[in-house]
Amino acid sequence: MATAKKAPANKAAAPAKKAPAATKAAAPAKKVAAKAAPAKKAAAPAKKAPAKKRAVNAAFMKALTPSAALAAVVGSAALPRTEVVSKLWTYIKKHGLQDAANKRNINADAKLKDIFGKPQVTMFELAGLIGKHLK
Repeated sequence: MATAKKAPANKAAAPAKKAPAATKAAAPAKKVAAKAAPAKKAAAPAKKAPAKKRAVNAAFMKALTPSAALAAVVGSAALPRTEVVSKLWTYIKKHGLQDAANKRNINADAKLKDIFGKPQVTMFELAGLIGKHLK
């Protein structure tokens, strides 16, 4: 199977040669079958209805009471799960507990070790581990 050589992209293409007028006239005319163009869709309305705001899931906003170990870090007041995670991150950053080499890991101090049950956790495990300490 032979392949045709392509001209380099950076060189200008040679102008196409014109066929003599006599051969064009002598060549039989080919009929081109005209295809029917597909019908165009109706124009979309000018303005879309504004998107509905997402409803807040009540389960996230339900105030939960933290266990004694968790209360030592976030306080003893009943808080929604989202606030508990937020306060945990505030505590972690304030005490410099994020691993320097891998910021996704959290090194537990004495208070957090009671909550996590191990010396180091990833940020993805955080919400699952605190769920055991909320009622």
